[in-house]
Amino acid sequence: MALATVLLVDDEIPFVETMTKRLTHRNLDIISAFNGDEALAQLKVHRNIEVVILDVKMPGMDGIETLTEIKKAHPLAEVIMLTGHATVESAIEGMKKGAFDYLMKPCELELLVSKVAEAGAKKRHHEEKI
Repeated sequence: MALATVLLVDDEIPFVETMTKRLTHRNLDIISAFNGDEALAQLKVHRNIEVVILDVKMPGMDGIETLTEIKKAHPLAEVIMLTGHATVESAIEGMKKGAFDYLMKPCELELLVSKVAEAGAKKRHHEEKI
């Protein structure tokens, strides 16, 4: 059984392809989306997604807007924000809007996997309470 089912959202297709391979090797089920609208559509279809890894800077709906919409529709989904352009402001805003954590790109794969495992455990714990 996989550690967690993860939705990976980033507009950089080569990044998504590489990360999908690397995270699948670490026993994660990866579903990918290349923008905010696609991410929301995937969450409707795949009810088993536990953790969303979400890029902050994307054309169209950015990561913060996407996070807001995810939390409205799927309040228990845990979201890890990823950015290559971290600003303290966007990190604070993301955390206020319910992000589980905020990581800089490129981030250590092991750190990302451990954050995904923590976030997945938190979501399962909340579901058990309900």
